[in-house]
Amino acid sequence: MTQDDNKSAPVAEKPTLTLPSTIMVRDLGEMLGLSHIDIIKELMKRGVMASVNESVDFDMASSVATDLGYDVKQGDAGTAAKEEEAQAVVEDEVIEPEDKKSLQPRPPVVTVMGHVDHGKTSILDAIRQTNVTAQEVGAITQHIGAYQVTVKDHKITFIDTPGHEAFTEMRARGASLTDVAVLVVAADDGIMPQTREAISHATAANVPIIIAINKIDLPAANADNVKQQLTQNNIIIEEFGGDVIAVPLSAKTGEGLDDLLDHILLVAEVAELKANPDRTAEGAIVESRMDQSRGPMATVIVQKGTLHTGDIVVAGASYGKIKAMFDDKGARLKEAGPSTPAEVMGLNTVPRSGDTFVVLNNEREARELAESRERDQAEGATRAVTLEAVSGDIAAGRVKDLNIVIKADTVGSIEAVRGSLEKLSGEEVRVHVISTGTGNVSESDVMLATASRAVIVGFTVKTDLGAKKKAEIEGVDIRLYDIIYKLIEDIEVAVKGLMEPVFVDVHDGYADVRAMFKVRGGKIAGCMVTDGLVRRNSLARVLRDGILTHESRVSSLRRFKDDVREVANGLECGIGVEGFDAFEEGDVIEAFHTEQKG
Repeated sequence: MTQDDNKSAPVAEKPTLTLPSTIMVRDLGEMLGLSHIDIIKELMKRGVMASVNESVDFDMASSVATDLGYDVKQGDAGTAAKEEEAQAVVEDEVIEPEDKKSLQPRPPVVTVMGHVDHGKTSILDAIRQTNVTAQEVGAITQHIGAYQVTVKDHKITFIDTPGHEAFTEMRARGASLTDVAVLVVAADDGIMPQTREAISHATAANVPIIIAINKIDLPAANADNVKQQLTQNNIIIEEFGGDVIAVPLSAKTGEGLDDLLDHILLVAEVAELKANPDRTAEGAIVESRMDQSRGPMATVIVQKGTLHTGDIVVAGASYGKIKAMFDDKGARLKEAGPSTPAEVMGLNTVPRSGDTFVVLNNEREARELAESRERDQAEGATRAVTLEAVSGDIAAGRVKDLNIVIKADTVGSIEAVRGSLEKLSGEEVRVHVISTGTGNVSESDVMLATASRAVIVGFTVKTDLGAKKKAEIEGVDIRLYDIIYKLIEDIEVAVKGLMEPVFVDVHDGYADVRAMFKVRGGKIAGCMVTDGLVRRNSLARVLRDGILTHESRVSSLRRFKDDVREVANGLECGIGVEGFDAFEEGDVIEAFHTEQKG
């Protein structure tokens, strides 16, 4: 080709990319063929802190795409935006406007918590048994995780969960169902570790607490001692000038049960609980199971609207048309209004406890949203936060509270750490200690942090193995310190919005170079993947005799003649590395990506 030919050669056109008015970070990465970490880095360069499931506007997305060589135009939102719109409905980002005239009183939803063997189940069983007639007793065979009782012509819905762990697990997945928390304390045993945890979890959820002092029929019962211990745990009952109701009772004899129910109704009346029954239904999954004859079954509590047989719902990553609904006695229901529990049949898979559900117009929309949720779960999408991420949100003015869980070796250490951290609060940002405790960081601490978007701070303690694994899954930031001024310094920097995100390399896979092939413009390596996965556009290092030779990214990935997105362990492939073609047999290509340290 002559010099003149070169001058006349046409310039390659930029690829055209059509972007919606808003787009999720994850979807932008898929459209550009990059990981969401790369997109997050590009946004950070532009002063924007956004997680994988947050959205950016057209101008910001266009800026990123243009710098990466795309010709961008604005167009139809496409599937990504439709999924985002549907997701927004469930997460109340788009709230169906409510006419105050359409709101009607609804029953309170009550969760019972407390230390093991203090009588949670006994109280629930006693309430349920005394609320039915003799003719109905034989019908109480259906355990659906939630049920309603009628007290003086008013209904109360009880969630029958294993305890505060399940309560917080549901909150972590978005199901903030509880209107009143009943904390059971045995009169002969007093405040125990699980009682303290339950107090922290209920307080963090910002729901009214009623204390049920159980087992007053026992000779060793000492209700006054329990009241004093509650004060020591920052629960001040009405008798001592506080606003927390304490009800002495016995689940065994039935004494005090009516008082407990009356006080629940009183708290509900003060809260003026209302909902619109004449709209599409929304709510949450209490529990779920696979029935051998009926298929996936899920217990739901409706929070808004009325759920009908035949409605098409999406619950977490599950969807389907409701074929039948049943109450806790096994009787069929045609509809379920606000605060009503029901067991539903018709979902395609078993949803998770705590998943929210919403009624959609058609099965296609439900399927698309469920598939989107499934991808999020596979990617490990999390609602928890890291200290660096909170710092960025504070700097951007998106966050006004920094929630912290403190674990330390002694009560004295807790008070010292708590006092120092709470002094960091100011007009712009409030440091809110939602829970404290002695001993190592536990799984319960991690669940509370997940549900409350909190950071865990440990002083001269360690992290339990189960808690460490749970934190990795949920993305909870656990910070352990031995020097108190370093702890305070880190939190102070975060509160001021100055903490920079820290990224770490995460290994994806290795490939051995076994041959070289010439292609137009250079060479590619013929490889065998010997560990993990190699993905197109992932970061890559070329290692020769264990020494780093080159670092960039995988620019091309082929299986035989086809371009592929990834190649797994044990398969052959051709790998091109951006800016490098001096491969030698025996080289090793390491594929990796970066993640924000949490």
